Amino acid sequence: MKSTVKMALASALLALGACSSLGSEGYGFSAYSAVPVQRVSVGDRSMVVSAPRPWNRHRPIFFEDIRQVEDWTLDGPLLDGISFVTGLKNGKSLIRQRRTTSQQVPMFRSDMTPPEVAAMIESLYRVRGGAVEFKTLGLQPRPFLGANGFQLDYQHLDDDELWRRGRAVGAVIDGQLYLILLDAARSHYWDSTLPDFEALVTSAELRRG
Repeated sequence: MKSTVKMALASALLALGACSSLGSEGYGFSAYSAVPVQRVSVGDRSMVVSAPRPWNRHRPIFFEDIRQVEDWTLDGPLLDGISFVTGLKNGKSLIRQRRTTSQQVPMFRSDMTPPEVAAMIESLYRVRGGAVEFKTLGLQPRPFLGANGFQLDYQHLDDDELWRRGRAVGAVIDGQLYLILLDAARSHYWDSTLPDFEALVTSAELRRG
């Protein structure tokens, strides 16, 4: 969705969070819920990670409400965010989209190579994320969840004129996509959240059975 829409949604979420104490478990309604510093299940609960410090789950803004996707933030979804993709199956999409929409984000295929997954992520940002410029900074092999995975580094300029950096670490396991993605404003927020992202990637495990 365009950044103006993202901004409006984010403002609403931040306002709701402020009204009920961000991440609190008290009374009232909040668009956020606290992530404790312990091992937690994410997405469809097939992946377990250890949060290195308190984060906040938030209602989806960029990725829509897909069961296999979960979003976290520290300082608000327009400044920093981590997304978990867990067990996305062949023929499924990271977002909900109508078949009649002229511009489509490609669906995931179980035989996708890392460059094809990277192209799918770029399409997501360009078609639905409001990116007016997207640059791939690197794509390299990286072990993930005990499998031969990949690491994608990129940056993008959105129509709100803010540069953001991103890193996605993922793997296709048993024909399903598992991915952890960090996206943050390039100034300050990227550097401050990257260590947390790396800790989450290192801690990630699959729940068997």
